[in-house]
Amino acid sequence: MIKHKQQQQQIHPSGESGFTIIESLVAIIVVAILLAAIAPTIVIATATRVQSKRVELATQSARTFIDGVKTGAVTTPATTITLTLSATATPRSLADNLLTITNMPVPATSTSLTSLYCVTKDANNNLTISNPDCTSNTNKIFYIQAVKIIVTGSSPTDSTGLPKDGYRLGIRVYRSDIDITKTVYASASDSSINRTQNTFTGTLGNTQSPLVEMTTEIGSKNTSFNALCQRLAITSSTTSNTTCN
Repeated sequence: MIKHKQQQQQIHPSGESGFTIIESLVAIIVVAILLAAIAPTIVIATATRVQSKRVELATQSARTFIDGVKTGAVTTPATTITLTLSATATPRSLADNLLTITNMPVPATSTSLTSLYCVTKDANNNLTISNPDCTSNTNKIFYIQAVKIIVTGSSPTDSTGLPKDGYRLGIRVYRSDIDITKTVYASASDSSINRTQNTFTGTLGNTQSPLVEMTTEIGSKNTSFNALCQRLAITSSTTSNTTCN
C-alpha cells in the first residue's frame, strides 16, 4: 500500500506578502506631495529656459538686421526721427537718445505690418531679414520695427543708400504672435509693464512687449566726428561745451 506524503503548505513571511491597500495609498499621497512641491520649480525652470532662448534669438536677429543695414543688404528704415542741431542754448538731452512711444510709436494697426521687417530662418536654419511688409509672410519668427534718427541738415546716406553722415538706428524686436489689434507696449508706454520682456519669468512672457529694444550708430569712413557729436552730445552742466566743433 502506497502512502502519499502530505505536502506541507509553505507559509510566506509577512514581509513578503506585498503591500496592503493602506500602504499603497500612503505611498501615492507622499509622491503627490513631493510632486506638488517641486512642480513650480520645474515650471519656472522650463519657462525661463524657453524665454531665455527666445530673447537670445531675438538679440541675434537684431544684430543680423544691423549688419544687413550696414552692408546695404537690408533697406534702411523709411521712418525718420529728426533732431534739432545741438547748441549751447539748446543742448542735446538724454531723452533725445532714447526710444519712446512718442518719437517711435508702437505698431497700432494691421497696416503697420507693411512697415515692419520679417525675421525668418532659411533651409540651413540661418536667420534672414526680409525688407518691410510682413502681411503675407507666414514663416516669420519675429517682427523688427526700426527707425532712423538723424539731425537737421545732415545727409545720413549717399546716392547708393550707404551711410554718409550716418544716423542712429532704433530697433524693437517683437514676437511673431503679437496681436496688433490689442495694446502694444514699448518704452514708457505703461509703467506697470516692463518695456522689454524679462529673461527670468514664470510664464512664457508678454506677447505684446518687445523682446529687445536698442539703438546703435550707423556710419562709414566718411562720417565726420561733428556729425556723430551732433547726434550724441549730452550735457548736464551749463558750463560744459555743448557745441560740436
